Amino acid sequence: MTPKKTTSYIMKKEMLKMLAILTGSLALVSMTVDSIGQNPQEPWPVPTEFKKMKNPYAGTKDYDRIGHELYSKYCKTCHGKKGQGNGVNSEFIKTPVADFTEDAFKSQSDGSLYFKIATGRNEMPGFEQIIPDEEDLWMVVNYVKAL
Repeated sequence: MTPKKTTSYIMKKEMLKMLAILTGSLALVSMTVDSIGQNPQEPWPVPTEFKKMKNPYAGTKDYDRIGHELYSKYCKTCHGKKGQGNGVNSEFIKTPVADFTEDAFKSQSDGSLYFKIATGRNEMPGFEQIIPDEEDLWMVVNYVKAL
């Protein structure tokens, strides 16, 4: 190689490194700016009648695995196999995905969870039309509480 080609080769290599660093930096800034204003702890108001609602199927054994089957079909892609909010679609959702294993989640009343599953919000659809059977919805509540 001639000295001129060596210098040109080195300059190109350095420019490519700088371009990669710049692209990575812009991606990080973009992710940071995109998440500004998102509060993972944003309250989800639940009407009092649902907060106080008793689960008529609390402690009921789900022999048919209805809760598990419905969770796998409708919830797992966002909330993950173990309910940790890390499903395959969770990275594409702007609203933070709940982690069902956290104490803050588990401390909610069954009625509150029933309301949230039935009505949904933001990117999470309401399931009262998709899962119209009340017992089936309660089985999903029982399942996610057990994760």
